Amino acid sequence: MGSFEIIGGKQLRGEIIPQGAKNEALQIICATLLTGEEVVLENIPQIRDVIKLIELLSDFGVRVTRINASTVSFCADDLNLDLLYDDHFRRKVAQLRGSVMILGPLLARFGQASIPRPGGDKIGRRRLDTHFLGLEKLGATFTYDKKNQYYHIEGKELNGCYMLLEEASVTGTANIVMAASLAKGKTTLYNAACEPYIQQLCRMLNNMGANISGIGSNLLTIEGVDGLKGCRHRMLPDMIEIGSFIAMAAMTRSELLIKDVGYNHLGMIPDVFRKLGVVLERRNDDDLFIPSLDRYEADTYIDGSILTISDAPWPGFSPDLLSVVLVLATQAKGSVLVHQKMFESRLFFVDKLIDMGAQIILCDPHRATVIGLDRQYPLKPLEMTSPDIRAGVALLIAALSAEGKSTIHNIEQIDRGYQFIDTRLKNLGADIRRV
Repeated sequence: MGSFEIIGGKQLRGEIIPQGAKNEALQIICATLLTGEEVVLENIPQIRDVIKLIELLSDFGVRVTRINASTVSFCADDLNLDLLYDDHFRRKVAQLRGSVMILGPLLARFGQASIPRPGGDKIGRRRLDTHFLGLEKLGATFTYDKKNQYYHIEGKELNGCYMLLEEASVTGTANIVMAASLAKGKTTLYNAACEPYIQQLCRMLNNMGANISGIGSNLLTIEGVDGLKGCRHRMLPDMIEIGSFIAMAAMTRSELLIKDVGYNHLGMIPDVFRKLGVVLERRNDDDLFIPSLDRYEADTYIDGSILTISDAPWPGFSPDLLSVVLVLATQAKGSVLVHQKMFESRLFFVDKLIDMGAQIILCDPHRATVIGLDRQYPLKPLEMTSPDIRAGVALLIAALSAEGKSTIHNIEQIDRGYQFIDTRLKNLGADIRRV
């Protein structure tokens, strides 16, 4: 298990370019299974989860060629689906929740797919019902091997239909859209997830020959086609990493220029940080400049009540950024209620922040009230362990702001979502060491 040793309290300065979007990468890498022709993907992040998914596809026959550090060619023209039952495959899937998105493409192209229970962050209940209910409505048959914890889906001929999703699941929407692209007839998908990464998936599929309309809305129409061809696709920058850098700059009184942020795809992220008092300047249309801030003050509502920041499906605020917002609020002037609606275990890392001197009341598994200290009582250094990707980077931000030496263990969690984070922060002036 690796660790970061951080000497905090130092101001950072410089430019940083966000990596390609992790959540988009997991979807579109799985989409390469829909065709036997070459698909070239650009701006792929070099992070643990993405590397593991690429290895997973390579294991059962996808020809993977790395063109350069962030561009990879995929060709799924000769797959061995028997390897889906291999113990080696099972172990890899157990470490990667994004692997669930191989189901839709394999079902659509080969009429069957199987997968053991996928792993991922331990952030609460994350059910897969939406995936399988949607695929069943397309005509597939679902079975669950309880003894071996294996999911099986089979359907030799998928047919389009109308379906209303019970929840706007991002990965569920991705699986259904990919399967419906090769189904016979029209599929109308209502209450679909509509975040930018789903939009990117749909645009990529259309470039491959699919017929998807309604992109950007929660009502998608997919006219099934007989086959898909290869294409070239470039990923968006990672909005969660961009939000993390914004919080990092404000917490450490740093002056940062975040380049090529894909501003029009950030949704309400800039506005939420502005509500917390962070100054953001849009430059050259697609860059974000954060000046050094001695203090920042959280807004209140018109009636004077404290600000509530909560997550919601897109275009709401991403649940992946609530952890860093919570850390940022600890040094703001004013109080903030952070309401994590979508996952019930993501706020449990606040005990580490309380040990660092933050004033936080954990109301229940979903809500925490942060009493901003207006930098009057800076956070203290601490030895701690990263529980998941987003809490891990939140603790990293806290450690960078705390004067003295902090140690974060289990940094493999952070590496799952942030590429070369220690090297990139060193380039900005951070004192961070991987041990």
